[in-house]
Amino acid sequence: MRETCVPSGVALKDTGFGYTLSLISGKYKMIILYWLAENKVMRHNELKRSIGSISFKTLSVMLKEMEADGLILRKEFPQVPPKVEYSLSERGLSLLPLLNMMCAWGESNLPAPQAVQR
Repeated sequence: MRETCVPSGVALKDTGFGYTLSLISGKYKMIILYWLAENKVMRHNELKRSIGSISFKTLSVMLKEMEADGLILRKEFPQVPPKVEYSLSERGLSLLPLLNMMCAWGESNLPAPQAVQR
């Protein structure tokens, strides 16, 4: 029998799979990872504009959680007005192969475009 990432009799939260999901779950965390991977360094408003559908508060909460989890770095500059930049940490960068595999899977499994109806 094949060993799985989620063996029977073990709570999902106690597995590597469950831990990974806990770090990237939610509607926006993977999107934030994507934008930071693409742009290397971004400010709060740049991320908000890039994502579009996220509220200021939700983005702030996601960034704080991701910083606490060690996925992103927050660099604050002592100036007026305040300037804060976000980038991926080494730990966050280590998730990029996972994102790239998801992208490749999505590209190869996109449904065929529907025929134009007349």
